[in-house]
Amino acid sequence: MANATFEKDLTHGSVVKNLIVFALPFLLSNLIQSLYNVADMIIVGNFAGTLCLDGVNIGAQISFVLMNMAMGLCVGGTVLIAQYLSAGRKKEMEKTIATLMTTLLLAAVVITALCLILRHPLISIFSDDPEVYGYTSDYFLVTSLGTVFIFLYNALAAIMRGLGDSRRPLVFVSIACVVNVGLDLLLVSVFDMAALGAAIATVISQALSAVLCMIHLSRHGFMFDFKPKSFKIDRQQFKMLLRIGLPSSVQNMATGMSFLFITALANGLSPVVGSAVGVVGKLNGFAIMPAVAMSSSISAVSAQNIGAGQLGRAKKTMLIGMAISFAISCGVFALFQTCPDVFLKLFVSATDPHAADMVQYGTDYVSLFSYDYLIVPFMFAMNGLFIGSGHTLFSLINNVISAIVLRIPFSYFGEMLLENHVQGIGLGAPAASLFSVVLCIIFYCTGKWKKMMIIKDIDVCEEID
Repeated sequence: MANATFEKDLTHGSVVKNLIVFALPFLLSNLIQSLYNVADMIIVGNFAGTLCLDGVNIGAQISFVLMNMAMGLCVGGTVLIAQYLSAGRKKEMEKTIATLMTTLLLAAVVITALCLILRHPLISIFSDDPEVYGYTSDYFLVTSLGTVFIFLYNALAAIMRGLGDSRRPLVFVSIACVVNVGLDLLLVSVFDMAALGAAIATVISQALSAVLCMIHLSRHGFMFDFKPKSFKIDRQQFKMLLRIGLPSSVQNMATGMSFLFITALANGLSPVVGSAVGVVGKLNGFAIMPAVAMSSSISAVSAQNIGAGQLGRAKKTMLIGMAISFAISCGVFALFQTCPDVFLKLFVSATDPHAADMVQYGTDYVSLFSYDYLIVPFMFAMNGLFIGSGHTLFSLINNVISAIVLRIPFSYFGEMLLENHVQGIGLGAPAASLFSVVLCIIFYCTGKWKKMMIIKDIDVCEEID
């Protein structure tokens, strides 16, 4: 049976309090987790130069796209567990947890193999500079071998969030981040290991966060004991994880692929432009993190409320989350419009011969790109509600259209039409997000989100079986 220590009822009490109390630890956890690659890039940029910086950025982005083949299952696990919890269906919840853990373990093996097989052809697409290629290859190889730790931590964090606990993952990832920064400084600046050292530091830190999660859960009577006999797949739960998680995986991959295209476009101008766009990409990860964290929190909180038939609370959760993330995003937008150079200079040594060019390119790029921050809070908040009710197919279609059909062409033609090529590339993101918001509003107005898809579909399947 589940231990109540890991469960939190989000269907009662203040909606504002539930959302904020749940979202803040999750936001901090994601912000700290993002520090992995940002710390890599800041330390690499200052101690190994802009070309190594470009290599680390390319390697990290390729890894991100490939790993998202399975990461969407974590989203599915969170929502499914939350709905089972609110419906009092503990047996199905336990089967879901075992299925999620087993599926992601197998997926990690497959993804690792794919990364090793595709490493050289993938890297060659994004850079023809021999030095950048070498740095990218080193970083991508090591991080690929650490895929199992990334999946394990995210699976455990997803389970905790589904049970209403977003605080403990914050503690574990905070410890791992401190270790990551320390290892970065040691391996890159002291031992001069460049991209290879940054990758080793990242993998060790990710492994630590996963191990800390396992130790804590094991000591507190968690329903999954991590023994070999417990790793098994329930056919019905596997089908539902795929049903809700696979669209999220494809959605994340589409987004990653669109930004990989932008990276290739920037590197086509020069490796220094590629470095600048890569740095803005890392800063963007922080800039949109409040909206992303709020979206995930809306999914978890609304999933429990929809599971309990409280649609009004689910809607209120979305609106409050939207308002909070928009207010924060307005402040972020103001910072990037007024003083982007302050942040860009963190990623490069003042003695680097390409430092001034990198900062200028980054400033030009973010001047238009940052308008995206005023749009994404609305898109993420509505998608959070749709995912919480199990309507991931809409989110998938909307995101693929935005990322592939719109963002890539807008970035390409923006580069061609504007005299400042790198500034033109920045048009793609806000243009695509604006269209996505329009589609979200249309779907919301139809009221289809009110029909809970996950448990409803499971009940139908069980009746058929």
